[in-house]
Amino acid sequence: MRMTLTLTLVGGLLASAALAKPPLREVAVVDDGLLAVGVADEIRNQCGKIDARMITALMRLNGLKSEARSQGYSEEEIEDYVTSKAEKARMRARGEAYLKANGVTPQDKSSYCRLGKQEIAKGSAIGTLLKAR
Repeated sequence: MRMTLTLTLVGGLLASAALAKPPLREVAVVDDGLLAVGVADEIRNQCGKIDARMITALMRLNGLKSEARSQGYSEEEIEDYVTSKAEKARMRARGEAYLKANGVTPQDKSSYCRLGKQEIAKGSAIGTLLKAR
């Protein structure tokens, strides 16, 4: 009897662990989507020749939130993720690495414009959030 109870408890714990959600930072569609929004925002802030597609950006953010909810994340979990100082710092580091890898130099505003135009031309996740003036 005791062995059956122990096996039942262990089985229940294993099932719960299998159903546990990964941290939102590990949900690529959400994390990469936020990265695209952040990089696009940085490009439009640094390049006076590129504007944001604000409605598209808001729709993208709402879509990311819906995706997180559809995967079982609560409003509180989503809010904790997007307001976390540690996650913001991690995302900033990812964005800076992306910019650097794509030839952007912080002191050279034209490098932001160059990347923004490339992203727009490619129709990338970043480019669809931007428009050239």
